[in-house]
Amino acid sequence: MNKRIVITGVGLTSPIGNDLKTMRQNLLDGKSGIAEHEIRYMGKRPAGFCEFDEFKHQKKKSRRRGTRVGSISIYCANEALIDAKLDIEAIDKSRMGVFLGLTEHGNVETEEEVYQMQHNEMDYNLWSIHHNPRTVANSAAGEVTLNLGITGPHYTIGSACAGGNMGLIQGVQQILLGEVDYALCGGASESPATFGIFAAFNAQGALGTHEDVTKSSRPLCKTRNGITISEGGCVYMVETLESAENRNAKIYGEVVGYAYNSDASDFVLPNTQRQIECMQKALVRASLNAEDIDIVNLHATGTVMGDINEVSAAKAVFEASDKTYINFTKGHIGHSMGAAGALELAGNLPSFEDGMIHAGINVEQIDPECDVKNLVLNQPIETNTVDIILNNSFGMLGINSTVIIKKV
Repeated sequence: MNKRIVITGVGLTSPIGNDLKTMRQNLLDGKSGIAEHEIRYMGKRPAGFCEFDEFKHQKKKSRRRGTRVGSISIYCANEALIDAKLDIEAIDKSRMGVFLGLTEHGNVETEEEVYQMQHNEMDYNLWSIHHNPRTVANSAAGEVTLNLGITGPHYTIGSACAGGNMGLIQGVQQILLGEVDYALCGGASESPATFGIFAAFNAQGALGTHEDVTKSSRPLCKTRNGITISEGGCVYMVETLESAENRNAKIYGEVVGYAYNSDASDFVLPNTQRQIECMQKALVRASLNAEDIDIVNLHATGTVMGDINEVSAAKAVFEASDKTYINFTKGHIGHSMGAAGALELAGNLPSFEDGMIHAGINVEQIDPECDVKNLVLNQPIETNTVDIILNNSFGMLGINSTVIIKKV
């Protein structure tokens, strides 16, 4: 249980890039990937879509049988392996696992089936024979194993918007337990391809809007009014430090701490005290103090109380630290649900090399209740060195997750 686990590959797609280098540059440049899109029944709405080649790593036949979230997962998993320079054909595939965090699954395909029935006299014979495998909970991770011929364990982790962090944590734990030697882990989401999630957040009064669509997602801003729904995916290749060094792999960072817990207090409203406890537990596991952390990436969705409660938690843990900078990512990419935690962590990993800390954007006027020391807004900051990153990711039904990555 004292193995050291490191990240050796990153594969991603986001509204601001289909690889880490592109996404990182757009984060530093303050670019938004949010645009206006036509949403079935809902009209034009701000959303973040990914533009990646679905057939780079997948045949058209398997795409027709599979799902959008599966295609995102397949793309990211293959890109992670390429980035890690791991020849999957040269290893024992029963010793590799696939663990992906999701917020929802099967909504896109189910909505399409119902839509087709509605427009064809409710003829249920039109229902696809592929519907069941498309909508089982393990579909995204399972599609990756089919694509790559991986025979080790696979499953998805249903953990709402904490999914990206939880997928990574699960991969780390499975290596620590000795179940696998390698893990493809992270999160994926196809959220804006379904009108239902727009309708649901609209019913809650939680859909972000702005006359400038690129500013519809503006966490911590005094005028924020909700989230912007996006899709995306990020899959990490993780293995032991010994394995990585033996094959002279590039190492992005070491997973030195993590924690997860439950609010047990509300369906939607986050609990500040439980978030504090989650961060503190991760710090203890990593044998670190708050003053050791260089970057804290907030979950920061852009909802009024969500942002206030989380910033209150961050203040409680890090207010005494002069060296800890705080940023957020959803102003650039919107809320990519199950992919959010993994994507947002990835966006900060290059800070270990370049010392730059990307800013949170679209803050026209900071909400006084969200103002916190060393908050990086609208312009990136260059530091002498970044050694440790803490990434927060929280979700509905009160699930909290924190991951800590250290430079190797």
